[in-house]
Amino acid sequence: MSTLTYSHDAVIGSEARAASEPRKPLWRRAYDGLVAAQQRRAEREVAAYLASRGGLFTDEMEREIMQRLSGNRRRSV
Repeated sequence: MSTLTYSHDAVIGSEARAASEPRKPLWRRAYDGLVAAQQRRAEREVAAYLASRGGLFTDEMEREIMQRLSGNRRRSV
């Protein structure tokens, strides 16, 4: 016969641990959601730009991407 010993953390389920963490305020969750959505949009835009240019990443492409994402749409003539 063997005897097993468990710590208190091993017995508590993951649901109980998650419930013990304080929930973020509504405005913080809304802000985090907006930031995450903006990040996904930027990643989609960069992926589409790279795909349209053949996927080879150059310094000129990096400058163009940064101009597009920063809202600076000026183009040199």
